[in-house]
Amino acid sequence: MDINFLAFGVYPYIALAVLTIGSVLRFDREQYTWRTGSSQLLRRKQLVTGSVLFHLGILMIFGGHFVGLLTPPAVWHALGVTHAFKQMLAIVAGGTAGFFCLIGGLLLLHRRLFDARIRKTSSFGDIAILCLLMLQLCLGLATIPLSLEHRDGEEMLKFMFWAQGIFTFNPEASSYIANVHWIFKAHLTLGLTILLVFPFTRLVHMLSAPVWYLNRRGWQLVRSKRAMPINRGPVGGRR
Repeated sequence: MDINFLAFGVYPYIALAVLTIGSVLRFDREQYTWRTGSSQLLRRKQLVTGSVLFHLGILMIFGGHFVGLLTPPAVWHALGVTHAFKQMLAIVAGGTAGFFCLIGGLLLLHRRLFDARIRKTSSFGDIAILCLLMLQLCLGLATIPLSLEHRDGEEMLKFMFWAQGIFTFNPEASSYIANVHWIFKAHLTLGLTILLVFPFTRLVHMLSAPVWYLNRRGWQLVRSKRAMPINRGPVGGRR
């Protein structure tokens, strides 16, 4: 059993299983931790710009990867989209989104590392997952020069066949990417690792929709001063 098969034929199923089961268990048992733990009250500076750039970029990247990797080639053919055009679109759009996301992520990471109050309220996981995401973005951007060497889109087809092979339980899925550049493999491995640790980090809020909070356990009751009952009787006397 070779390393390529273990890394890209077995590890994806481990990561996806932990992602699914871990997320369900956390939502069922620890709903109050299903949040981002915003630090806006501690320091608003850099948060708005960093958060907008980061989230805009990450949504574009996720959508691009999801559609690009899991859409069957026959669908692209039917739409008249060539592999070469799809490759260039992925490079331009993915590179732009990755750049925005990286800048935003670095701003957010800077806040957590160099603001004393925010650093004290940040857990190891908060900082570690941001560092992993920044490393993953750097690896993704590093694949662009390599992708430019394969503008015909044939290299991208290997990753499409691999991803679709994983979801269709093709035992030969790992063989499609056996000979790709190590940077691509590092990018895929770290991506799978992020999915593996996903349920144990603040990233779980990505799975939330406002409707879930209607049945969340552990409501936090907040009362204003005006809502508090007022004792109008004399102190120590009768009402």
